[in-house]
Amino acid sequence: MDDNKQTKTGTTTIGLMCKDGIVLAADKRATAGYFVASKKVDKILKISDNIAVTIAGTVSDIQLLTKIIKAEIRLKEFRTGKITTVKEAVNLLSGMVYNNIRNFSMIPGISHFVVGGKDIMGFHLYDLSPDGCVEEIQEYVSSGSGSELVYGLLESSYQAGLTVKEGAELAERCINTSIARDIASGNGMDIFTITEKGIQKVTTKKVDMKLK
Repeated sequence: MDDNKQTKTGTTTIGLMCKDGIVLAADKRATAGYFVASKKVDKILKISDNIAVTIAGTVSDIQLLTKIIKAEIRLKEFRTGKITTVKEAVNLLSGMVYNNIRNFSMIPGISHFVVGGKDIMGFHLYDLSPDGCVEEIQEYVSSGSGSELVYGLLESSYQAGLTVKEGAELAERCINTSIARDIASGNGMDIFTITEKGIQKVTTKKVDMKLK
């Protein structure tokens, strides 16, 4: 496949730690080079009842890795009768990402995940880099082509002790900032919260840029 034909989620994704849960947010655009390949991509995915991820990178690799991690978590829970912890899921996924990017291929196997979830030990947020490196996040993280644009806003606006409601409002401001300046981010956003009530989509917005 020609490099210009690769579909990639040139993206802005965000993860925020809040006092009562986690906020995950992402835009809706996927690009192939300078071409907008899709305007309605779901970039926040549930991989179990208590864990969700944001996605950035090469779409085919991301789709395969998320299918595998979902299956592995279900299989593990079936065999053990125990709910998978967030750390266990992250360590399993990081091994897949590590091996994936180190396999020789004509198409770069790039995938970047922000993982959020709740288990018996509380709420957890992790940054899973394209090389398989794992970092537990205590405040906020952003990935994708628009991340450089939102870090300044996060630096100035994030405060410890935010509620998920306040976090969702901040995440929306961040996505709007990236959409305004990053050509690979756009067409709307999704915002999810992870709380004691579970994983919930709290915002979905569509932005159409049509010529008149």
